[in-house]
Amino acid sequence: MNEKLSAGDICSRTVAIGYPSMALNEAARLMRARHVGCLVVVEEAAPGETLVVGILTDRDIAMSVVAADRDPHGLRVGDVMTRDVVTAREQDSLLDLLACMRRRKVRRIPVVGARDVLVGVVALDDVLAVMARQMQAVAGAVTAATSHDRTALS
Repeated sequence: MNEKLSAGDICSRTVAIGYPSMALNEAARLMRARHVGCLVVVEEAAPGETLVVGILTDRDIAMSVVAADRDPHGLRVGDVMTRDVVTAREQDSLLDLLACMRRRKVRRIPVVGARDVLVGVVALDDVLAVMARQMQAVAGAVTAATSHDRTALS
């Protein structure tokens, strides 16, 4: 098992996207309908090529609008989104991805491919699921070794 996992291996390729000009209430309804905590905000570079320009999280809405007592009517995604978004390359390792999440204090990172085109998004939940599968493999190895030791002593 010499498998080195990369951001491209574990990212979700189905990404909920929004645009800077999208109405904020429309974005919130899309997040609710898709059961996601964020929209990756993009602009079309060419047909079928979307570039990441920001990220809008449920926390952005709560902190920048609700907690700030701002009127959400008339606000656009571009007014609230995080512009200084961190992205990962498809080939970035899982450890590099985790280090970046920790350093930037984020739970979600868009993944980009060639020419910085959006290909997916990795959430901390995705990383935890991968790690859980790896820990199950470790537990299985320990159980097998313990069972083998008991059999050998009998």
